[in-house]
Amino acid sequence: MRIGFIGLGIMGGPMAANLIKAGHVVTGYDVSTERLAHLVSQGGRAAPGVAEAVAGAAAVITMLPDSPQVEEVAPLVVEHGAPGLLHLDMSTIRPETSRRVAARAAEHGMRALDAPVSGGERGAIDGTLSIMVGGDLEDVEAARPLLGVLGTTIVHVGPAGAGQTVKAANQLVVGGIYGLVSEAIVLLEASGVDAAAGLDVLAGGLAGSRILDLKRHTMVKREFVPGFRVDLHHKDMGIALAAAREAGVALPLTAQVAQLVAAARAQGHGALDHSALLKVIERLNT
Repeated sequence: MRIGFIGLGIMGGPMAANLIKAGHVVTGYDVSTERLAHLVSQGGRAAPGVAEAVAGAAAVITMLPDSPQVEEVAPLVVEHGAPGLLHLDMSTIRPETSRRVAARAAEHGMRALDAPVSGGERGAIDGTLSIMVGGDLEDVEAARPLLGVLGTTIVHVGPAGAGQTVKAANQLVVGGIYGLVSEAIVLLEASGVDAAAGLDVLAGGLAGSRILDLKRHTMVKREFVPGFRVDLHHKDMGIALAAAREAGVALPLTAQVAQLVAAARAQGHGALDHSALLKVIERLNT
């Protein structure tokens, strides 16, 4: 399939590479010439702009930082895409933005799905992402061959925007777990217990989680190379709180985690991995 891929960052780059490995013809665009060169080195094609990436594509995937970027790119997909084109927006954005994108696509005879992902850079590289998809069931089934290249858990969760709501729930849970693992490390170390050994035990019991599996060793070593930046998680917590307001529900723990993530950003850790919440908890105890 001819695929246009817009956004070749930490997540989008390896996702595009996996589509190339699966035999698809991928034409990508990114504001970074270095990322475009990397795509070409893996067998993809570089486009000088969004219009050229979209032209002639049967499907377009966008993997962008936030709602404003999607709102900028989506009209160009409609303008330069052919009728029947399938637009998979895999960014993490506001649900209402996804609903507008889907409505605009339908007006022009195109199909749009919101399909945000979870699994981080490792999941993007390995093609093991969890993908939560909002949109029409028929369109989800049409997209499933592509999504199956990128992830191993692909679930249709409801109409347009529903994927983004589920992603908001995902991010509040992830943020909460990072906060609690950080507190566990601080407690263990302050009590004179080997934190690495303690977390090994936690990872094998009921407290076990994917975060403990992947991040406990680097957190204990204070290695925060970004797989997913604090800056982006700060944005995502804002989406979660906005979704709670729209739904009319109180999420007090989410609000607390959002404040911790905001503190990490305010303390200058925005470019670090979101496991750097540990630095905030440590600062509270010094």
